[in-house]
Amino acid sequence: MPFPENRVPPLSYEAMRNWDELDPARNPFAWDEDEEAHLRSLVREWVPPVLSGMAGWWQGERWCERQVEAIVRERYGTWAWGWSWCFRHGGPIGNWVTGPSSVTTPDETAARVVAALLEWREWLERLAQRFAELAPPPDASPEDRSWHLERACVRLVTYALDCSGAEGGWYGQASTVLGWFLTTTGMDRAEARRAVESAIGGRFKSWIAPEQTLIDSVGEDLAVGLTGHAPYRDHRERAALEELHDRY
Repeated sequence: MPFPENRVPPLSYEAMRNWDELDPARNPFAWDEDEEAHLRSLVREWVPPVLSGMAGWWQGERWCERQVEAIVRERYGTWAWGWSWCFRHGGPIGNWVTGPSSVTTPDETAARVVAALLEWREWLERLAQRFAELAPPPDASPEDRSWHLERACVRLVTYALDCSGAEGGWYGQASTVLGWFLTTTGMDRAEARRAVESAIGGRFKSWIAPEQTLIDSVGEDLAVGLTGHAPYRDHRERAALEELHDRY
């Protein structure tokens, strides 16, 4: 069949967990007016002329979203999968919600796809920058590494919470981001996943913003679990680094 969704294989869970597949440094993205116009034309082609709406259980809108999903991944690569990971499902995207909510006219739908894709790319680039800023130095002692990991966990969980607004499954974004971060420090994906699951362990809930004390506790548990050392409590000698991290 000629439909885009039949040309693009389903995305595996492991591919979504692999930061190398998303890292902007490894996945160039060339964007200009011509590229934007081309993507808009590709999207418009697959917007149904008559929408299903509530009476049709939004079948046409959902079908359109699947075609667009395939178009985006086929054209830009695996890294682009999150363009539709909306905040209502725990993701960081606000320009696209779901097919039933976002598929309207061809022009409006195409504009939303473009905005969502650029929003996703910007989010990945900001995330890569944060990872670099929060990473423990390669020669850090276990005690120093514990402090860096605790601070990184607290800030990245808070970042995910801010992006998704504690909507349904927001903690899935937090877990995913933490796993990505740990792999950038040299940890393999399986070990990173176990460390994050051990630290979070069902302690976050959908539609509930956790208290800061809970986020701090998760950060400490992650750090202790990975280093065997509790994070420093006296941060005065690291005040400049704290200030740098807190600005974002």
